[in-house]
Amino acid sequence: MHIEPGVVDGAKIVLSYATAAGSVGLAGKMAADTIRNGGVASLAARSVMTTALVFCFFQVLPHHPVGVSEVHLILGSTLYLIFGGGPAAIGLALGLLIQGLFFAPFDLPQYGMNVTTLIVPLFAMGMLAKRIIPADIAYKDVAYRQALALSTTYQGGIVAWVAFWAIYGHGFGAANLAQVASFGLAYMTVIIVEPLVDLGVLAVAKNLHRLTDNALFEQRLHHAAA
Repeated sequence: MHIEPGVVDGAKIVLSYATAAGSVGLAGKMAADTIRNGGVASLAARSVMTTALVFCFFQVLPHHPVGVSEVHLILGSTLYLIFGGGPAAIGLALGLLIQGLFFAPFDLPQYGMNVTTLIVPLFAMGMLAKRIIPADIAYKDVAYRQALALSTTYQGGIVAWVAFWAIYGHGFGAANLAQVASFGLAYMTVIIVEPLVDLGVLAVAKNLHRLTDNALFEQRLHHAAA
């Protein structure tokens, strides 16, 4: 989902600063929820873990340039279910920043666009999770259809934002739209994989509840909502 250099440039890139600021606000709201339920220390510890994971997702896992961006296995819904929305948002923002600072400095001008593309869909997915996962069900017991809905929302949101940035930068020309479409088709294949990863990770957490039922993980992972 990294926006390629040159997709949005010049004065137009100023919009990304505004959307990034809004994304930071959403991340702050999710982080506040984590603090309210688990405390500052829990948020900090989980955020370190998600940052390390996100860095690995971007830098270590295979990723391929397609059209106007790159296809990554980000596992946003997995991070959300295991660590919670606040740590997931912080991890996405910091993991992306660390990768840019040390391995891909050419991506730093696009950081505002990229962080928006990651966090806004995460917030939307969190809102959906509150609606489709009953309060009396712990995350470890979610069904495939629920995991699929969360993954579809997150990955679909990423594709929508990438399309927005591409069209905002280069308009509705046929070549640009073709590149957007090729990226969208390639990226949506992630939806086939991510729900299975979610259920696999949740099954591990369920079987290792003595190790995962603590402040290092989302409280809702093992417990119904209060």
